[in-house]
Amino acid sequence: GRRGPENVWGSAATALICAACSVQGSTFLGIGTDVFVLGYVASLATKLADTFASEIGKAYGKTTFLITTFERVQPGTEGAVSLEGTVAAAFGGLALSLVGYALGFVHTIPAVLVSTFAAFVACNVESLLGATIQEKKGFEWITNEVINFINTVIGAGIAISMGKFLLGMS
Repeated sequence: GRRGPENVWGSAATALICAACSVQGSTFLGIGTDVFVLGYVASLATKLADTFASEIGKAYGKTTFLITTFERVQPGTEGAVSLEGTVAAAFGGLALSLVGYALGFVHTIPAVLVSTFAAFVACNVESLLGATIQEKKGFEWITNEVINFINTVIGAGIAISMGKFLLGMS
């Protein structure tokens, strides 16, 4: 369908914030440049994981289940997951994380794995949010674009936390 500015901010605002924070000096808010760059890569990996999961799941998902109840639902239902879409999500998160590595944004394989893990977890949380609150009564303001923003914040947040506390990045 037609895309507007809300699609851009919903998908890329987190990456922009991480990028802006990464150029504030060697540390900003107690977080080092490399950690913010890891968050940047993870936010984009999260969005690609979500896109792969949605598009591959809708096109090729043989059996789709609602992530909250495991009830069978039609492909394309908010919160629906399939094996094919789930595998595609993992691949999408890994692919973009590897691009970040190849371009020198992410410096170690453990950081690639953190970015991939963060993207995969966030993608599944996005399915939970889609199933439970997206555009539901009283939450009409929680559109797909808002969910995408929350999704990328979760992916970046997981990666930043794991980078700092698990990998010991400064």
